[in-house]
Amino acid sequence: MKQLFDDVSFKCSKLVTKDYSTSFSLAVYMLSPSIRDAIYSIYGFVRFADEIVDSFHGFDKENLINDFETDYYKAYNSGISLNPILNSFQQT
Repeated sequence: MKQLFDDVSFKCSKLVTKDYSTSFSLAVYMLSPSIRDAIYSIYGFVRFADEIVDSFHGFDKENLINDFETDYYKAYNSGISLNPILNSFQQT
């Protein structure tokens, strides 16, 4: 079952990449299939951090970015996160 969750996590990162940047997702498609999931995972992670800074006006951005960082370290140390973006990124 963990493999299914990991697959879904990578699909979420790919979706984030495609929805946020059509040109970048097309460029990733030109790369070797063996590295695409890693690129999507990195993009998804960076995109979510960027969204906190650039888009979430009216919210406590400092708290959000601190929580995101804390959740990243938890994912990295435990090898899993229920946040699919962090779950795929910590495997990259």
